[in-house]
Amino acid sequence: MTTPEHARNRGTAAECLWSASLIGPAGMPQTVQPESPPSREAIVIILARAGSKGVPGKNTMPIAGRPCVEWTIHAAQESRRVGSVVMSTDCPRARTVGEYCGITVVDRPCELASDTASVDDAARDALVRFECERGIKSPDPRTPIVLLYANVPVRPVDLIDECVRTLVSSGAESVQSYSEVGKHHPWWTCVVEADGSVRGFDAEPDEPLFHGIYRRQQLPPAHIPDGGVTVVTRRSLMLEVPGAPQGPHGFLGPACVRRGVVSPEGSVVDIDSPADALVADAMLKGRGGGMRWERRVGATVRRAG
Repeated sequence: MTTPEHARNRGTAAECLWSASLIGPAGMPQTVQPESPPSREAIVIILARAGSKGVPGKNTMPIAGRPCVEWTIHAAQESRRVGSVVMSTDCPRARTVGEYCGITVVDRPCELASDTASVDDAARDALVRFECERGIKSPDPRTPIVLLYANVPVRPVDLIDECVRTLVSSGAESVQSYSEVGKHHPWWTCVVEADGSVRGFDAEPDEPLFHGIYRRQQLPPAHIPDGGVTVVTRRSLMLEVPGAPQGPHGFLGPACVRRGVVSPEGSVVDIDSPADALVADAMLKGRGGGMRWERRVGATVRRAG
């Protein structure tokens, strides 16, 4: 975990990448100290691949005065249920930020840093390297492994803890954060054919558009993974859970042991375009507090803090 010295020096990560004249000072999200901190059992793996075609260098681009990845590192370090933070990267600039922040940085092999490399392959490689470095010979198969993307600088301040808590308390093999799709609901999506004709997505041309619904409030619930947090058990990440499906999402486990947590609307920003970077920059510069979680029996209720 971060030492007090590392915590005091976190702001120097930006200085090692850019001149102070190019960026201004920025306050970090407020830290809330729990009365009785839970055990720090989870291992965070931050995935920070160098290559990006949509937004080159997005993982280390300046966002609110800090390298983008530093916001994710800080979120992991401030989480009450996290014991270790590891970064997997092939990017020298991201490595520099990670080392200044005091986390473990492991090299991401070239074959796992391509556009076609899967997230779980890179995460498994990073976990094995970390365990070898720490001399962990008999890891607990239920250890929560938190997967975070370096290009997500904005997420609720306690979303990581909420997802880990849900994994542990429910006995699930995986928990992902989701956002409501809103007006981009699948029932309102269409296909514009080459000749300009329009049909509903997965619908026949003569079927009514939009399932006959014109008010958003009438749409059934639908959610999309928002990239904020994914937590899996170690055995699920290592593809050791019986009944797990084949394919790129097999590491999430069978459907009966997958869970989700719904993030407050607009509280997660995944930078995949220049516009996303502008939104994240504005949100973090203007953030006074953050989105927090309030527990009620049988449900997760969102509220602004």
